[in-house]
Amino acid sequence: MKIIPGEVKTSELHAYLLGAIAPRPICFASTVDENGQPNLSPFSFFNVFGANPPTLIFSPARRVRDNTVKHTLENIYATKEVVINVVSYDMVQQASLSSCEYPKGVNEFEKAGFTPIASEKVKPFRVKESPVQLECIVKQVIETGQEGGAGNLVICEVVAMHINDNILNEAGKIDPHKIDLVARMGADYYCRASGSAVFEVDKPQTKLGIGVDALPAAIRNSHVLTGNNLGQLGNVYEIPVIDPAFHDDHLKNIIQYYSISPDEMEKELHTYAKKLLDSNQVHNAWQILLASN
Repeated sequence: MKIIPGEVKTSELHAYLLGAIAPRPICFASTVDENGQPNLSPFSFFNVFGANPPTLIFSPARRVRDNTVKHTLENIYATKEVVINVVSYDMVQQASLSSCEYPKGVNEFEKAGFTPIASEKVKPFRVKESPVQLECIVKQVIETGQEGGAGNLVICEVVAMHINDNILNEAGKIDPHKIDLVARMGADYYCRASGSAVFEVDKPQTKLGIGVDALPAAIRNSHVLTGNNLGQLGNVYEIPVIDPAFHDDHLKNIIQYYSISPDEMEKELHTYAKKLLDSNQVHNAWQILLASN
């Protein structure tokens, strides 16, 4: 399939974009109008873009169906302030409810059952139930167009950040399982960023990794190892050598059982190495693969 913007309906392009660019963190934006009336609405065109100054950007896009703008954007222009609250699994249904397009002046805190608490540096209220609340001043709004579906990039600077102590680990850092965030995908789909959905990927070496292209040909051209596995193996600054202290009974059994069939032995060794790599045991996987050469 190939899609050329302008050759399909905006609503159709919008759906494909949201399905492809996912998951997206949710900006749960609290604003007030010029009279102090609160408004609360979620947006999934959102992320963090810098730490000095701390910069967040979200985009309340123009409605595709009638090319109108949302109350959040009207309030942003009026007050230049917003509180961005993150959305955890425990509050996702309420946050979704707040996205209903209630008439101007209706309090979404009340409709969705959230607790407003006073901010310290800006006028909009924080959402008590949110595990992290970021008070922001709006530095700039960039309008990307005037037609339905056009974005409005709201560039915010964080002036105060409130973190619930219950989501911190023993080191005082945010624990991904405790914060239990959710994110938007396409259509009505969300995803939950905790439990088995969370995994670690070692950052590239401070020293340059050798890269997939430098792997021995038998490993690089393996019919068993995946691209992800090769990426793990290439993230070392030099090809390891056989560790004389390394001992593995399963390795010993493979070598003994397949000694008369080198091709089958290589396949079994690569299969075992893949199992180790999938559990992030890169050193051990390298030792198994070195034994196959």
